Amino acid sequence: MKSTLKKLGYNRVHKQMNDVFLKYTAKVVFLVIITFSINLFFSGHYTPGGGFVGGLLAAGAIILLLLAYDLKTLRKMLRIDDKRTITLGLAISFIIPILLMFFGTPLFTHQYTYLQLPVFGEVPIHTAVIFDVGVYITVAGTTLLIITLLASEQFMAESEGADKE
Repeated sequence: MKSTLKKLGYNRVHKQMNDVFLKYTAKVVFLVIITFSINLFFSGHYTPGGGFVGGLLAAGAIILLLLAYDLKTLRKMLRIDDKRTITLGLAISFIIPILLMFFGTPLFTHQYTYLQLPVFGEVPIHTAVIFDVGVYITVAGTTLLIITLLASEQFMAESEGADKE
């Protein structure tokens, strides 16, 4: 296929062919997986799930986009810096327990309060949810960093192999 495109006058042949069905399906399935990831995150306090599993599922959804598109396109679609995401998640996860220690509670003893919201009424707010947000962000960022490093390393190895030919 590549040689046929070169014969037709295309100077630059993409390694990944445009598969419209795969790209469209990946976008739709991405939204479904992210929605389920958020559902797992919120249901994790009463059933199995939580920040870790939700973060893995969110990273899996972004990996699906990486399979459908290439790394450059994914970086343009999702302007997420993996290292800053990991830093933000770790900061949230560390700040909450340390902040609670300053108020006299033992480490990792979570507190809760109730907020009165106009539409929802009385809503409980737990510090465990804020801690789990940090875990969610950290796990998703770490998994994405590992996958993108492997993808960029594979790209570099392929480009070095193409240079030798």
